[in-house]
Formats: sequence, structure tokens, C-alpha cells
Amino acid sequence: MSGGTGGIGLACTEHLLAIGHRVAVFSQHAAYVEAAREGFARKFGKDAVLAETVDLRQADAVERFFEKVRTTWSSPTVLVCNAGFSPKRDGQSLTFDAISLEEWNDVLAVNLTGAMLCCQLAAPAMAAQGFGRIIFIGSVAGRGLPRIAGASYVASKAALAGLARSLVSEYASHGVTINTVAPGRILTEMTGAPASPANQAALARIPSGRFGLPEDVAAVVAFLASEQAGFVNGVIIDVNGGEYVAP
Repeated sequence: MSGGTGGIGLACTEHLLAIGHRVAVFSQHAAYVEAAREGFARKFGKDAVLAETVDLRQADAVERFFEKVRTTWSSPTVLVCNAGFSPKRDGQSLTFDAISLEEWNDVLAVNLTGAMLCCQLAAPAMAAQGFGRIIFIGSVAGRGLPRIAGASYVASKAALAGLARSLVSEYASHGVTINTVAPGRILTEMTGAPASPANQAALARIPSGRFGLPEDVAAVVAFLASEQAGFVNGVIIDVNGGEYVAP
């Protein structure tokens, strides 16, 4: 799992461990990785989790991580592409005309190209063994009218659905499913304090009347990772309390 040591990713990692999966996670934040490794080792045993500090923008480092997973355990049967970031300046996204090419490329490198790279390293082995689950963590920002996120983040998250469709056309006949989960306003470090003006405005748009929790997303990810989800392929599942409802 990319980005599996904080927020939604951390909840997904814990949920998958709790139902019996061994989970290999990476993040570029060393302190988060160390805390996750120690915490999960205490709760689930040190042999259940493999955690490393890896920068998703460094292809060689990602390849080495996947090779370590293969040599330590085996080729992964479930891949959760969760890593992502949404740049802000003073708590606000930049207007479109102010986005630098460096920022644009950096966001796509993590949120989209990083997911593609992970799929290239995992999908062929899944197809060879006749079973695999690939799950992208998208965003409500890539589904409806963006109200908070900047254009680079929105474009990267919207593109994941297209990547998923392409992978379905190539791998579905080999027992591999590729789906996207699109969270709405989920309370994590990235979304900030619930009482912030941006969050309170978002809350007013949510028919369910509450913010989402990382565990809300983790439950859906766990289902998509299961054998029971074998006929669910190429879909986007919205986890947003009704903020966005697909036509």
C-alpha cells in the first residue's frame, strides 16, 4: 500500500491487518513509517507488516520496495494506491494561473504516475496467478465541481478512473479487478481542523450531516480487496455522505 502510514492509508492498513492480511506499506515520511511499523508490530505481530520509507517519485526506490516484498513474502495479491497530496499555500489551493509547472508535475508524479508504476510492478504477477485486487483512492474532487482542491490535484484524481478502465480492459479476463474509491470530506491531518471555515462549508454540503472517518473508507477498501468483490470491476465507489451522487 502506498501512503499507508497516515490518515486513510493508516486506517486501511489496520483494517486489512485485522482481517488477516499481511500488509506492506510505504511512505516518504520516515517518522510516520517508524510509528506505523512499531504500532502494528505490537498489535498484529512483527511478521504481519513490512513498512519502509520510500519516495513514490523515485522509480528505482519503488521497484526495490516491491522486490523486497516479493523476496520477503511473495508477489502481492492486493494493491492499494493511496498516496497523494494536495498542495496548499496558507491553507488555500493556488488558483489555476498560479500553479507552477514544477508543482503540477510533482502532484501528478505522486498521485497518478506513482499509481501507474505500482500497477506495473504488481499487475502482471496478479494476472499470472489468476487473482488480484487493485484499488485506487480517488477523491470527490475528481467527480464533481471542485470547491477546495487545486487543479493539479483534481486532474490527478480524475485521471485514476481512466487508468482503472484501461487496466480492466487488459487484466479483467485474468481474475484481476481494478476499482476506485472516491472519498469525500474525511477527517484526516490533510483536511485540517473540523471547525475550520473550509470544513464547515463542506459539512453544510453533506446530506448525511457529518464528516467521514478514515474507517468509512477502509471498510470499502477491505470489501474490494476480498474474494466476494470478484464481479465488481472498473467502478467508482463514492464514500462522501451524499455530497456527490453520480447520475
